[in-house]
Amino acid sequence: MPIVRKIAVAALLLVLFACQTKHDINVEPVEIKPIHITIDVNVRIEKALDDFFSDIDQEEKKIDTETSKQ
Repeated sequence: MPIVRKIAVAALLLVLFACQTKHDINVEPVEIKPIHITIDVNVRIEKALDDFFSDIDQEEKKIDTETSKQ
């Protein structure tokens, strides 16, 4: 076997073995913990409800003052 052919075979083998990779993947159970999130969005709703029910609150105050006078 001529030297050129030996070098070519050696180079081919090096290229083939260099392209091989091995990956180990360990899959472990994932622990999911509960997350507690508190979001305060009541300000707008409360303000809107106060505006909506303001006439009822005024009438209630009138009734309370009338009953306390008697």
